[in-house]
Amino acid sequence: MFEAAELNQTLAPEKYDAELPTLRSQLLQAHFDLRQQKFPVIVIVSGADGAGKGELVHRLNEWLDPRGVETHAFWEQSDEERERPPHWRFWRAMPGRGRIGILFGSWYTAPIIQRVFGQTKGSELDAELDRIASFEQMLADDGALILKLWLHLPKKGQKRRLKKLEKDGRIAPDDWKHFKLYDRFTRISERALRRTDAGHAPWHVIEATDRRFREYTAGRLLLEALQARLAAVARPAAKPKKAKLAAKPAAPGRTLAAPAASILDHVDLKQSLTDAEYGRQLAKLQSEMTKLAWKAREKKISMVLVFEGWDAAGKGSAIRRVTQAIDPRLYRVVGIAAPTDEERAQHYLWRFWRHLPRAGFTTIFDRSWYGRLLVERVEKFARPDEWGRAYREINEFEEQLARHGIVVAKFWLHVSQAEQLRRFKERQTIAYKQYKITEEDWRNRKQWDDYKHAIDDMIAHCSTEAAPWTIVAANNKKFARVQILETVVQRLRAAL
Repeated sequence: MFEAAELNQTLAPEKYDAELPTLRSQLLQAHFDLRQQKFPVIVIVSGADGAGKGELVHRLNEWLDPRGVETHAFWEQSDEERERPPHWRFWRAMPGRGRIGILFGSWYTAPIIQRVFGQTKGSELDAELDRIASFEQMLADDGALILKLWLHLPKKGQKRRLKKLEKDGRIAPDDWKHFKLYDRFTRISERALRRTDAGHAPWHVIEATDRRFREYTAGRLLLEALQARLAAVARPAAKPKKAKLAAKPAAPGRTLAAPAASILDHVDLKQSLTDAEYGRQLAKLQSEMTKLAWKAREKKISMVLVFEGWDAAGKGSAIRRVTQAIDPRLYRVVGIAAPTDEERAQHYLWRFWRHLPRAGFTTIFDRSWYGRLLVERVEKFARPDEWGRAYREINEFEEQLARHGIVVAKFWLHVSQAEQLRRFKERQTIAYKQYKITEEDWRNRKQWDDYKHAIDDMIAHCSTEAAPWTIVAANNKKFARVQILETVVQRLRAAL
């Protein structure tokens, strides 16, 4: 793959000087046009040590409008980054729609270096590369334009470059150490590029010996990618041909032979606790929860608790019984409402990644990323293809959390329609509860069956070994609170 980048390609100074003004003008115009679009551009700059990656990043920033570009350099991880899943640092750097993000180093850097130095096996590298490919597919599905640039130097060229950098006092600490493993770096890097080269996120290998050639080539590639996407957006979408027999397609995530019975119908909603039983169990569980939370802090084990459920199912009061047992310094509750303008400019998972806890802490989500599979699906805020692929995206997200050692516990609080109606009417008659009932609650109730189908799909496809769903019988609030606390205690005790 790298042989084609060892042809001693150069660009004469007079040709570079003659063509650069046109390139810069066209690139800047394309960047201005991007501002009005609903897709982000992600430019990954990777490659050999000494190949001029930093110089190229500087040049792209010079050629683009600084108001619409963000540059992030990834090198050593901070303590804050090490305490979260590896992709957390990259999600924080994602550009919003209509903007360009230049990543100097990326999610490829650590897997390649770890394999070169024998810290991982070949199978582990391949598994990580497959996760990266899936990550890039998810970004592309959401509309991101991904441009991956790999700057290559032949062995002799890299040696000359490193000597010059050393003479100028600009050599990086690990450059010579990496050069001693040039052949291994090249072989493993080529493997990474081959495995993650895809139509939606292709690799472009650029011969980097000549500065003018690498800069002009990178600029042309970015311009061509932008122009192609902008032209595609400008073209009206072709109208699909009508089928002669209009058969109703199966919704993504559901099969044509879906059983009529609902998962929720098998929940025993008659379960309850007396006041005395509730008091005893609540005190015992909250006491143990307090001790476990401090042990988790000591062992640097994090928790992510997800609360979903029907309107008036008791999510808020259940969350309070959990937080009462945890020192306020150790947890944070994140209430999820309609996305802000900043959040709408990003992939829907972005706003949840940013709230992940540091090691030893707990984040509680009062509603969560499952809104994509529930309200966004039922209310048609998301297209079928968008919520249809979200099952896989969410499972992969939660798998990353679990793989990092985060305890993920998800609760669906289930009540009957009759019990929900009783609670709605109670909220209308009690003054200090009236704020809890809205016209939207009544409107959602009319779509009970549609939500029920969506909930069945969500539980069936997103209850995994890494992050299982717990369906809580919540007709009796005391029983529900104890069931939730018991589950959290069991999961945390197992993790410890």
